Amino acid sequence: MGITLTLASGIAWTIVYVEAIRLGFRARTYAMPAVALGLNFAWEWTYAVHNLVFDPSVQGGINLVWGIADAVIVYTFFRYGRAEFPSFVTPRLFAGLSVLLFGMSFAVQWLFLGKFGAEDGAGYSAFLQNLLMSALFIAMFVARRGPRGQSVTIAVAKWLGTLAPTILFGAMQHDGFLLGLGIMCSVLDLVYVWLCVGTRREEGRLSLPTLLDEPTNAVHPLPTHTGPAEPSS
Repeated sequence: MGITLTLASGIAWTIVYVEAIRLGFRARTYAMPAVALGLNFAWEWTYAVHNLVFDPSVQGGINLVWGIADAVIVYTFFRYGRAEFPSFVTPRLFAGLSVLLFGMSFAVQWLFLGKFGAEDGAGYSAFLQNLLMSALFIAMFVARRGPRGQSVTIAVAKWLGTLAPTILFGAMQHDGFLLGLGIMCSVLDLVYVWLCVGTRREEGRLSLPTLLDEPTNAVHPLPTHTGPAEPSS
């Protein structure tokens, strides 16, 4: 059961990353909130390296795959991200803030690792930043005034990718702290799913041809000639 849930989470998050990469290049933006992206990228590489070196496991291999995929999302952030910021954020300022963000993200992971060890540190930091990510996806939806660079696929896969470890580490291992964080993640994730689905339905209604608003049985008579007939030659 544990391996099944681990693989389910791995597949779901891989779908999130693949879709985020696709949307990032298509919409010329980044498809994951910046702070969440920094923490996620740092978490994956920190624990991928640690697990593969000190404790080889299925999760270590999954973390490596995630880290490689996340590196592509980071590329979309650096390539297209400045356009999402106010005009006073110059390219140099954007680069500096981005380096600071990713540097501090790695520092946070190393502090968790040093304080709680690999197993607890990975779990605590993963669930806490997942809760932050859930809230930031909603904030990004609001800031962009819609689902640009986002999709229902990302929303649903993100929810399922977090739900699986919530069941595994929170419910099955009777960890109330992780279970509580996981439940809050699910609540916010479902709100985000609702936003994305609702917008998609609205866009579907707005994209219907205007011809549908016109009567389809209208008869347009052929023009008639009321003047004198022209002589034939």
